[in-house]
Amino acid sequence: MTEEIDQFKAIYDIIVTFFVTYSFQLIGALIILVIGLLVSSRVARLVTRTCEKHGLDITLSRFLASCTKIIIVAAVAVICLGKIGISVTPFVAAIGALSLGAGLAMQGLLSNYAAGLNIILTRPYVVGDTITVQGATGIVKEVRLAQTILTDEDEATILIPNRHIVGEIIHNSNDFKVVESTLRVAYASDVDQVTATIKSVLHELGVETNRPPQVGIDEFSDSSIIFGIRFWVPTDKYHQLRFTINDHLFKALLLAGIDIPFPQREIRLLNTNENNAPSK
Repeated sequence: MTEEIDQFKAIYDIIVTFFVTYSFQLIGALIILVIGLLVSSRVARLVTRTCEKHGLDITLSRFLASCTKIIIVAAVAVICLGKIGISVTPFVAAIGALSLGAGLAMQGLLSNYAAGLNIILTRPYVVGDTITVQGATGIVKEVRLAQTILTDEDEATILIPNRHIVGEIIHNSNDFKVVESTLRVAYASDVDQVTATIKSVLHELGVETNRPPQVGIDEFSDSSIIFGIRFWVPTDKYHQLRFTINDHLFKALLLAGIDIPFPQREIRLLNTNENNAPSK
């Protein structure tokens, strides 16, 4: 029991001596740390505003602002450690050794960061674009160093690691997504009337404000003429507008008297009894 009390007193004396000796240094380090954090936040916001003023996209602006803040905070941390008498040289050596081991253990994570840096610098897409990659389609909500975040019309969040994006084929349609549809009409229909009716519906619904829709004969099938329709809609309203346009097209075709055929089969029954009857 006596030994434990002596150990406690020794620890207590060390703590008291440390605070007595370095009390002013600790206060100064805390003040420098608080000021450094405030300055880093202000400088980061200034960098963001400057980038936006010069027309840089939001992804690159956020990256530059984050890097600036990290550099300032790291410099302030080194100054604070020096104020309380802690040398940063051993820490640098230890960080170097740990970085080597961590790099081998986290190759996948580091490859994501490297790919994210590549995306931010080359900018194959930016926030607000509609992209399709690795079978996933959505609007780019945020580009981080480790991953790209997409969102779709169902408000689902899609997280794609950046190493699965770099080197892959990326379809970037900016803010819009193409709708490819077909429509069957009877061979007796007036082709010009069908084309005009389809374009009229698309015009009434404001589809052609982005780019002109494409309407034309796609195929001649057994029982109908197949019209191909291609038009562009905002990605966040893709299914909503597609269903609305299909509904209006169906009603407009009926109103115009254009026949929408369906597959039919004609079956003939032969009287085989007469042919096989024995002759008298």
